[in-house]
Amino acid sequence: MALVRTQYPNLPRHALMVCATLVENPINLGMLCRTTEAFRLEALVLSDLTLVQDRKFRQGAVATHRWQPLAECAAENLPQWLYQQRQRGYTPIALDLQPQAVPLADLRFPERAVLVLGRELTGIPAAVSAACDQSVMIPQYGVVQSLNVQTAAALAIYAYIGQWGMVAVASPAPTPLAPTPLE
Repeated sequence: MALVRTQYPNLPRHALMVCATLVENPINLGMLCRTTEAFRLEALVLSDLTLVQDRKFRQGAVATHRWQPLAECAAENLPQWLYQQRQRGYTPIALDLQPQAVPLADLRFPERAVLVLGRELTGIPAAVSAACDQSVMIPQYGVVQSLNVQTAAALAIYAYIGQWGMVAVASPAPTPLAPTPLE
């Protein structure tokens, strides 16, 4: 296991960043960290990196904050940060229930993308939405027309993975403590 952990930072990652700068609930942020790490995404962007010290964040993250690359962008700087990511070749995509949003099943994700998440209850502000190249939504059929932000992000991340495939990760050689198959 130690060998896997020492090599882990150098293994390939998907070129998808999840921007959770607007998300306020530490439990949601921790669960987003767990999800982004599970799919080896490039980065989870938080409004403040000190959020990882929050007990509720850590409960949701279940220690994945130790391996998931994290970045920081304050909410007031988000439109400028998205512009900078576009200059680096990333496409900002708002995950929001907007009239012009493309249904998730119809979206062809660019390989290098930033998935922008909104605030719980209020979504994505107009200035941030305008800084995104497109919007995607998850069609829903129940009375309540919203999902928890972490759940919605997980669905979008899985759709991205479905289009781009899993990152190829070479299996490390078994360590003396790891069980080996019987011959």
